[in-house]
Amino acid sequence: MKVSANGLAFEVDDQGLPAGEPLLLIMGLGMQLVGWPDELVQALVSRGFRVLRMDNRDAGLSQGFDHLGKPSLGWAATRYALHLPVAAPYGIADMATDALGVLDALGLESAHICGASMGGMIAQHLAARHPRRVRSLTLMMTTSGARRLPQPSMRVRGVLMSRPDGRDHEAIARHLRHVMGVIGSPAYPADPALMRARLQETVARAWRPAGTARQLMAVLADGDRSALLPLIQAPTQIIHGEADPLVLPAAGRELAALIKGARLDMVPGMGHDLPQQLLPRFADGIAAVAARA
Repeated sequence: MKVSANGLAFEVDDQGLPAGEPLLLIMGLGMQLVGWPDELVQALVSRGFRVLRMDNRDAGLSQGFDHLGKPSLGWAATRYALHLPVAAPYGIADMATDALGVLDALGLESAHICGASMGGMIAQHLAARHPRRVRSLTLMMTTSGARRLPQPSMRVRGVLMSRPDGRDHEAIARHLRHVMGVIGSPAYPADPALMRARLQETVARAWRPAGTARQLMAVLADGDRSALLPLIQAPTQIIHGEADPLVLPAAGRELAALIKGARLDMVPGMGHDLPQQLLPRFADGIAAVAARA
């Protein structure tokens, strides 16, 4: 369904009983709400949650910013490397305001929040700046953005910056399978047929690389959120993979150290994805931190 929030139009999926505990899932860079597996959604619904998934701005079926053009990522990366300010079409804080607007549009004063990767960055802003709106917080495979943290290898960066070898859906899905093969969980390989089907469905739903580029600019411009983390009051669960090649494990440990009372679940063999085999563990972790609220 379409929801008007923060002056923009957002695609929102709403599952579970209306009286259930509201839980907003916020996806990562360039990802769509369908990036949250249906099996995880149903596991959470069965635990009493009203599960809300949203397409972030510039992704999926939500409102885009194509009128702002595609930014120069190379120039932005150079400025970031030189510790110079990066100008972005919008910021991570703006995307947090989007999430608040979605809650407002649904008549929800507060909700449990779970963010993955860039979605976790958005969730950090939400919890730190709007503590009364966040009942509990789950941060998955994300980071404070501190420069002191170890960074991904050049191989991983190169794969992320690569492009499909064609414009048809099959070429794009093939490209995404390659990316997921590099950053995914070595101990929990995805079923090839299932991955192919899901990626083809995802690409058919929406493919918006320019929007992903603008979101990446927002990440670079946001920088270091370390100063925000001690402001977080909500009970917090950190879920991070010991084998994450994109957001390295040190990032998860740092989040747990900087957020008061946070609990850390470091998952052996998990990379930068949501493996089918780990979905019950994720659902249990989200339910456990919600119970602490």
